Amino acid sequence: MRFVLALVATLFIGTAAHAVQPDEVLKDPALERRARDISAGLRCLVCQNQSIDDSDAPLAKDLRLIVRERLQAGDTDAEVESFLVQRYGEFVLLKPTFGTHTLLLWLAPALVLVLGGIGAYAALRRRPQPAAALDIEEQQALEAVLKRDEGARS
Repeated sequence: MRFVLALVATLFIGTAAHAVQPDEVLKDPALERRARDISAGLRCLVCQNQSIDDSDAPLAKDLRLIVRERLQAGDTDAEVESFLVQRYGEFVLLKPTFGTHTLLLWLAPALVLVLGGIGAYAALRRRPQPAAALDIEEQQALEAVLKRDEGARS
């Protein structure tokens, strides 16, 4: 039983599969950690929904090598990202910067929620309201009509 539980646990507890090849790894652990941090935030331009750290695409490998070369040249993390953004555009960032040109991108989820809430409120307001209960006179008139119809059928 423990074996089965251990097997199931290993199937559901996955680790990140990094595509970084051994020949790409820098000898300096601090630089390698910085390179991994930077490449985790950069989009693979081929896969588009993976970071270059996780992608096996040749372009992702080239980008990982550029990151490492720039770090070895003494660039800061911001300078490396800025270099790649200048070369490939902001699309290379997995998390785009907040600015006037990306305002709609950042505010769209909140806008959709607000508009959805307004639409739901309007739909609920337009829903037909349940009819009010009949008063005594209406109840007697209804019973009279039902009796008359019942008598007509028989």
